[in-house]
Amino acid sequence: MAKLKEGVKAPQFNLQSSNGEKVALKDFKGKKRVVLYFYPKDNTPGCTVEACEFRDDRSKIEKAGAVILGVSPDGLSDHEKFVKKFKLPFLLLSDENKKICRAYGVWVKKSMYGRSYMGVARSTFVIGKKGKIEKIYSKVKPEGHSDEILDFLRSEHA
Repeated sequence: MAKLKEGVKAPQFNLQSSNGEKVALKDFKGKKRVVLYFYPKDNTPGCTVEACEFRDDRSKIEKAGAVILGVSPDGLSDHEKFVKKFKLPFLLLSDENKKICRAYGVWVKKSMYGRSYMGVARSTFVIGKKGKIEKIYSKVKPEGHSDEILDFLRSEHA
């Protein structure tokens, strides 16, 4: 898969969500922008920081005309526990077969302690109402990322 670029049509998805319903990108077309953030694993330190910042800024992000959707390869039961534990007011999507992670180019080879493995590269895509990628954030640092997103959503370029 070629690396996605800003201005191109976002890959479609239709995934089970933490509330038990299917969520598709096309559900938001013409209505809201989508902040689609990919994260490695529920209930881990960095992922918790990122999710809680999005939780705390959700109303501001929604006021700026966007909806937040989190995606990881975790299963629905893990997502449900994560949502409940941290009172997350947005949906987490389960991509257990990594199809959407691959489509967005975030399923990558990583290494830690000299060991290589496949995993999710923490990334966020802001998708416009017409279904095109407006902004891509790669190699996201969890702390302060929600503020970056808010700044972009409120900017004149968005």
